[in-house]
Amino acid sequence: MAGKLKAAFHWLASCGGCEVAVLDIDEMILKVVELMDIEFWPVALDGKYSDVESWPDNYLDLAFINGGVRTTEQEEHARLFRAKSKVVIAFGACAADGGIPGLANATHREEIFQTVYHDTASTANPEGIRPQAATDLDGVTYTLPTLHDQVRALDQVIQVDYYLPGCPPPVPLIANAVKAIAEGKLPPAPAVLAPEHSLCDECSRTHSRDTRRVERFVRPHLERPADPKQCLLEQGIICMGPVTRGGCETQCINVNMGCRGCGGPTPEVTDQGLKFASTLGTLLKGDTEEAAEAAVDSIADPLGTLYRYSLPHSLLRKVSEEVP
Repeated sequence: MAGKLKAAFHWLASCGGCEVAVLDIDEMILKVVELMDIEFWPVALDGKYSDVESWPDNYLDLAFINGGVRTTEQEEHARLFRAKSKVVIAFGACAADGGIPGLANATHREEIFQTVYHDTASTANPEGIRPQAATDLDGVTYTLPTLHDQVRALDQVIQVDYYLPGCPPPVPLIANAVKAIAEGKLPPAPAVLAPEHSLCDECSRTHSRDTRRVERFVRPHLERPADPKQCLLEQGIICMGPVTRGGCETQCINVNMGCRGCGGPTPEVTDQGLKFASTLGTLLKGDTEEAAEAAVDSIADPLGTLYRYSLPHSLLRKVSEEVP
């Protein structure tokens, strides 16, 4: 590969963990520095959006964008980096599938504003003031980004070439992606830079493959410790490994915590939460409607559990309509 690549890192609606994950690759960061000049990285460099706007289209070889799209500003930035980049990588679960911020799609903007600016016990707002898109003060108009009525994954706003899933992306996947970029061996776009097999294929726990054996689902930190050697699902512990891409080396499962699905769905799965609901159905021991209801009731926050990372990309996308 002749010359160094021009790259940028940027974040939208996310927590910032993906930015830290870049540093978690340890000495591999030296390979990144050898491979590419980082032209823009708000968490580490003092850059301005005006600098990005001044670049010609396709100036960047690669843009790693983490986070979904929640505000007008984030949408503007996503479109800006798409125009300036030859290749865009959705970096992390929030960019790839909407992530945890996407759970806001279970409600509507008005309810969120009512809760945050009026109803919480710690809120002191007797005048009922809310942020405004534009405010005039002493002859100057000040503006703020506005919230869209739903969170969207990155590819619901712009074209995405590659996906690096995970919350944050696991170090092995980042390292493999850097290696593929360095060697010019990226697969044809669009592609997910993670294994196609499910997490269960990487799991070393024993399982009987028996169905109809779970009467209720339990939360081990509240009820009983999990057996560290037996399949978590067979113990009645939620683990989304059957419908989640591998590549993370079962890090959560190794510490007795069930997979929550941040690796995104396996290729044959259209709706990760719906597919997992079907999987849970095969495990239930009871054959009556009452037994099924009792088992479902034992799942804390079913929507937040089944769609923790994928609600914007699900068939549901947004559960409730915007209140006028």
